[in-house]
Amino acid sequence: MNTTTLLGALLPAVPLAAGLTGLLLPPATRATNAATGPGDATGPETARRVAIGLGVTGAAGALALAVALLVTLDGPTEASTTWINFGGLTVTLGVRLDGAAALVAVAVATVALAVQVYSIGYLRSGPPDDPKAEHRYPPYAAQISLFTAAMLLVVVSGDLILLLVGWEVMGICSYLLIAHDRRLPEAPAAAVKAFLVTRVGDVGFLLGIALLGVSAGSFRIADVLAHDHGSTTLTAAGLLLLAGVAGKSAQFPLHTWLPDAMAGPTPISALIHAATMVAAGVYAVTRLWPIFEATPTVLAVLGVMASVTLLLGAFAATAQDDIKRVLAWSTVSQIGYLTGALAVGSPPAALFHLLTHAAFKALLFLAAGVVIHALGTASMSRMGGLRHTMPVTFWCTLIGLGALAGIPPLSGFWSKEGVLAAAEHALRGHGPAPAWVGWLVFVAGLVGVAVTAWYATRLLLRTFFGAARDPAATPHDPPAVLRWPVLLLAVPAALLGLAGFWSAFADRLSSGVPGELGMHVGPLMLLPLALLLLGAGLAWFVWRRDTAADPAVALGPLRPVFARAFRLDDVQHTAVVRPTMALGRAARVADERGVDGAVTGTGRAARALGGGLGTLHRAALPRAAVALLAGVLLIGLATALIGVVS
Repeated sequence: MNTTTLLGALLPAVPLAAGLTGLLLPPATRATNAATGPGDATGPETARRVAIGLGVTGAAGALALAVALLVTLDGPTEASTTWINFGGLTVTLGVRLDGAAALVAVAVATVALAVQVYSIGYLRSGPPDDPKAEHRYPPYAAQISLFTAAMLLVVVSGDLILLLVGWEVMGICSYLLIAHDRRLPEAPAAAVKAFLVTRVGDVGFLLGIALLGVSAGSFRIADVLAHDHGSTTLTAAGLLLLAGVAGKSAQFPLHTWLPDAMAGPTPISALIHAATMVAAGVYAVTRLWPIFEATPTVLAVLGVMASVTLLLGAFAATAQDDIKRVLAWSTVSQIGYLTGALAVGSPPAALFHLLTHAAFKALLFLAAGVVIHALGTASMSRMGGLRHTMPVTFWCTLIGLGALAGIPPLSGFWSKEGVLAAAEHALRGHGPAPAWVGWLVFVAGLVGVAVTAWYATRLLLRTFFGAARDPAATPHDPPAVLRWPVLLLAVPAALLGLAGFWSAFADRLSSGVPGELGMHVGPLMLLPLALLLLGAGLAWFVWRRDTAADPAVALGPLRPVFARAFRLDDVQHTAVVRPTMALGRAARVADERGVDGAVTGTGRAARALGGGLGTLHRAALPRAAVALLAGVLLIGLATALIGVVS
């Protein structure tokens, strides 16, 4: 094993070790030593400090390894060893490394480190009787480390089974982290919903992996990609894998879990939305790109799914009042850009937007967390005028929203332009997908630019401009432990897009996947810029007419429709959840009254028969004698009659 593959193997191992060690720490809320008294918090504070050290060290170690891998990696490399061989199928332990994997690993580790540091101040400590204090920090920090390790395992894995392990561990950790704050009644329900909806997609993902592995005789990614699969196998496997992508990356129709996941702590929202869970599906497609490239039907399905998701998330974000739900629906829409780039045949453009999205979306969630932390509410209806009292947060949010909307020269402008350029190239008939898929993604992307600019401007105006709507609040910029992660993330959110013009960056991003990044400065940029100005200008015009009103009033009767995301969650509940629950109740009744009823009924009948015989057996002596004589007489009479007849 050379230095490069050793770095790749250590990437998930370091946060994994930190997470497993952190799980051994006591999560108790008060000291157990009677000498210190029941209200003493020395024990929990010590455990908290150790958990902070493990979490930050694990994330920092992963970031250092990722940077070292990025610097030392000369080209695609792979190393593996056989783990299990059963029935002619080989499962290996190994890594598959290229420039794209190294860049994504750097993004994942950077966001994880920012979240670990930010959480120290966001989930503050306090005495055991303080209802606002965080008393379960050790398992929280450990689960973040495990979540990070799982995503890094997906990034570097050279075997589909190993990738699946990381994929599923992320699902488990997301359930635990979303439900972390048990004081919120909506948190457990949101965690269960996220777990179940993503599991629906994971069933298809598992079947797709199994189909490819059985066809190739190995689950090693290199063997799967080199094998000559039949067209039917490729199409079936591609569609099954797309189910997993739809679940993990919150794409239509399995997108409904992501906005509800906002019940989790804000740092967890940043972790899930920026560079880990929702990015895993997109990254998995790039790892298995030859499978999708060879199946235009699968790319067409992906293109339709991406376009619907892009517009659905954008329109739903226009009418939300909760600042985190605006950003959540924005994530749904932006992941639509990523999958749209894949559908038109440009994995480099998808990976580029994945990296910039990781930077500006993590920045926006952490900045939103600062606002929520200062005001005690996530409702924009109770915000306003914060640019004067929270200037650092304001400028960082402005950078993040500018990158989200695509204002040049911020990062989101260049990566989104790359997606639109790829779609424009595909609509001319170039690429693996049909030309109509290019048209669909291109038009949806342009509409998304205008709508994104509208809701980003609305969020900025409602939160930081106008008059303060809560005179009792005394907001201020955050302490250093919250401020520095936000400030540091503002740098790549602003400048990362310019790296697309750096040939070394573009070459690494394109290594391992076909195609070029395609950074072009030309007339194509003018149309998105015009639509951006249109969307932002409309939001500003409506707000200027009445700064106390919500610009969403301009949506008119569409506002409740958009606020409920076209009621697709209700449709899912009616068409899937209720019938499933009714089927479960029917199965329970059938089991209790049918299967259990037959068993318990047989037992009761036997017991009643035994009881009756026991009662007869315990009869008084005269009655027993009479019964015996009667029996003898009957037997004798029957014998006599038989003899006469004979």
